[in-house]
Amino acid sequence: MSEIENGVTEAAENKEAITSLLFQLADDDFLYAYRGSEWLGLAPHIEEDVASSSISQDSMGHAAMYYKLLEELEAGNADDLAHLRPAQDRRNSILTERVNGEGFYMETPKYDWAYQVVRSYFYTQAKKVKVDSLCQSTYKPLAEAAVKVRMELYYHRLHWETWFKQLLSSTDVAKKRMNEAITLVMNDFGDMFSFGNQKQAIEKYKLIDSEEKLKDNWIDSIKPVFAALQMDIPTIPVNPANNGRNGEHTVDLNEALLTLSEVYKVDPVASW
Repeated sequence: MSEIENGVTEAAENKEAITSLLFQLADDDFLYAYRGSEWLGLAPHIEEDVASSSISQDSMGHAAMYYKLLEELEAGNADDLAHLRPAQDRRNSILTERVNGEGFYMETPKYDWAYQVVRSYFYTQAKKVKVDSLCQSTYKPLAEAAVKVRMELYYHRLHWETWFKQLLSSTDVAKKRMNEAITLVMNDFGDMFSFGNQKQAIEKYKLIDSEEKLKDNWIDSIKPVFAALQMDIPTIPVNPANNGRNGEHTVDLNEALLTLSEVYKVDPVASW
């Protein structure tokens, strides 16, 4: 292979790695924001209703930034990427697609606030670890976007950490429900730091820290909280049954996408 051909191949591989990582980041925030939005009017009190809705709105804005970067890479129209891609093309983690509990938002939701707190705290802490690393990404547009995300993320993390500590320092019933939620969340945490089949390329081009480094940083970031609560740090599963980074998802994602795309599909060429 000539030097020119090698350079073309290298550039194509780099672009594919960037695109893959951006889809993972965008789809994670897109689904996480949607699940958070389902708590509108159902949060424990009005102040929390406003606060958690604001966090969901910010997270959807972060997803929009990543989809826009994908559009600039000619991956497609940003709105189409968000609303029209089928489940098998999504690269979000399993945790972000999971339902909030039994029932349906507009009918008889029986949602679990403990699960919402644990999922949000663990996810936001993982997101912070990634965003901190992304600020040093070799792909400058992504690094610049990460700097903007990090400013809002500080308050998101603080919000959910406060809820996490308070509920685990509360009644026996609250502690029991929180520990059950931790188990559920960690069962789906195995692909959170995975890059799927693009691991080698994403790490090769230093777009973000390695999977292993991100996991270690996440564990280090939650150690003080768990130490203060006198709790053992949960173990991240190895070799999860489904890896969302490779398009392996649950039925929860299919149902979420039907709702998320319903209005957009009415008139995809309209300005939303």
